[in-house]
Amino acid sequence: MWAVSTLTMLALAGILPDFRLRSADGDSATDIAVTAALGAGAFGLLSALVWPLLVRLLLLVPALVLGLLVFFLNGALLWLALRVNPVERGAAAPETAVVVAAVMSAVASATGGALAVRDDDAYRRRLYRLADRRRRSDPPCPATPGTVFVQLDGVGHDVLLSAVGKGLMPTVARWLGADGGRPTHRLTPWRTDWSSQTGASQLGILHGSTFDVPAFRWYEKARREVMVCNRPTSAAELQARAIEHSGHAGLLARDGASRGNLFSGGADEQALVLSIAARRRGPAARSRAGYFAYFSDPANAVRTALSFVAEVGREIGQSVRARMRGRRPRVSRGGLYPLVRAFATVVERDVVTAAVMGDLLAGRSAVYADLVAYDEVAHHSGPASRDTEQVLRRLDRALALIENVAEHAPRPYRIVVLSDHGQSPGETFRARYGLTLADLVRAGCGLPVPRRARRTHSGAEARAAVRAALRRPVEEGAEQHRPSRGSEPVVLASGNLGLVSFPDVPHRMTKEEIDARHPALLPTLANHPGIGFLLVRSERHGGVVLGAYGAEIPLDELDDNPGPLAPFGPGAADVVRRTHTFPHTADIMVNSFHDPADGEVLAFEEQIGSHGGLGGAQSRPFLLSPLVLSVPVPEGAELAGAEQVHHVLRRWLTEADQADTRPLPDHRERAA
Repeated sequence: MWAVSTLTMLALAGILPDFRLRSADGDSATDIAVTAALGAGAFGLLSALVWPLLVRLLLLVPALVLGLLVFFLNGALLWLALRVNPVERGAAAPETAVVVAAVMSAVASATGGALAVRDDDAYRRRLYRLADRRRRSDPPCPATPGTVFVQLDGVGHDVLLSAVGKGLMPTVARWLGADGGRPTHRLTPWRTDWSSQTGASQLGILHGSTFDVPAFRWYEKARREVMVCNRPTSAAELQARAIEHSGHAGLLARDGASRGNLFSGGADEQALVLSIAARRRGPAARSRAGYFAYFSDPANAVRTALSFVAEVGREIGQSVRARMRGRRPRVSRGGLYPLVRAFATVVERDVVTAAVMGDLLAGRSAVYADLVAYDEVAHHSGPASRDTEQVLRRLDRALALIENVAEHAPRPYRIVVLSDHGQSPGETFRARYGLTLADLVRAGCGLPVPRRARRTHSGAEARAAVRAALRRPVEEGAEQHRPSRGSEPVVLASGNLGLVSFPDVPHRMTKEEIDARHPALLPTLANHPGIGFLLVRSERHGGVVLGAYGAEIPLDELDDNPGPLAPFGPGAADVVRRTHTFPHTADIMVNSFHDPADGEVLAFEEQIGSHGGLGGAQSRPFLLSPLVLSVPVPEGAELAGAEQVHHVLRRWLTEADQADTRPLPDHRERAA
């Protein structure tokens, strides 16, 4: 490593005019080589000893700012290394020092990785040293198996099978035995609630309750406020409500770690968790520790920065090609989106994966991590596009890395991979009909409609992670959160699920009250070709589902006569009835049209891959579990709802606690 760094420094001195390794009157080749060797050695020592202290001091700096400061601080360390050089024959301009330091860190990282790949014993020893360092202050690690839950956000069951069939995910293929080998895992589909989005699903998986989460965003009349699942203050409130409703702290309450999630799951160790991101001190500092752990190695910052720039360029190129080829459907991918995508597919992935690796080496009992890369790209490129296939390849490599590190952990680990929802393709409602859902509602209420349709906002989860990293609040327009005119309806979108609320009426309005106030509203919505069905409260029937041509089916009759719910398949009636019982269900719940033939829906947001309501693959995520664990549900039964998934995961953790204290056979063979 030292030799390669020395050669790199010599090469850069010959290329960069503002970087030299000899004095003005000239030196011999030997003196120059000695200067480079001493400079490279001093830079390596400073990076190892001083760098972690500098990053810890800057832990309160917003994460992306910290990532940029890495380069300047790294350059300062190089400048200092040249100054402390005993032969005093090195000099570099400040801006050149930044470039030299970045290149040397990148080369050192690549060299270390190459040496580790070619020498498994060295790689094994390094991992054990890291594990021992992490365990020095911890109690002895138990011999019972630990469990790692890796959530691939938005990857549906059918998308995973398709990726395995195309050879995009060789690690998953090996686990399933699709490569011809012996399978080690089983794949189980499960069905989401009506609100098929991360806020509801992950709250149910981690805290055991999805009660009163009707959508990604909804209006609460008593608080006169819109709740948004990816807003830190809303996430903290939802987590508190779930804990109260379920009666326990969460899935990870005992020696657990939560990484990159919306909610903590009751874990003591938290990094990049949105529900505590609104706090300035205390647990919030622990959440940001994930950035410290990652950026404490300057090589990580260089590697991630180069990948970040490459991903931005990749997105711009893919977007331009889509426009030139006239690909449809299509949404805008300009503005800050390339940066948001790069954050989700590079920064968040790298930091969360590194945090999980640290948890494995520390021997934690349960780890739950969310990788949001696929979900963000699928929203804008489509669930089955070539863009998302590239993301799936990289996610599979992250799983392989986690598996590799697990082999060197101080205890055996069982790796469970799951998703929180899928995604359904289709045009946006605005693109097909030239108006938004809000415009249609205003027309039905007899209110003026803008001549030009307004764009709706995207509820992609990765945007919240970026805003939390920059310490900016997750807001999407003040008019959406605090209506200025109480008599006008509040219209919100969650994928292909729409919610209409009348803020001046303190209770949930009935169909009869809505008809008396706006006689044309419900017929306008129910008969629109882009809308599949409505759910409203009824004074006569308790609750009814409305559809085209005057269809009106009471909730208790849906099993015999599904009416407009028929295209949405089995289970639709159950989740609609359950949502009807929520205290904060909107006055009118609107689900878009769904075509069972191609699985398409019409998103009320600017997304061509969407989730949040009923229809298509969005309601069919997956659970990939080791065969050593008990079967999730009996054969022929359906795994329905995030709450049931939570109970399955808790059962598996209990099984791990009661497992034989000796290492598992597979772990024993690999360790040998």
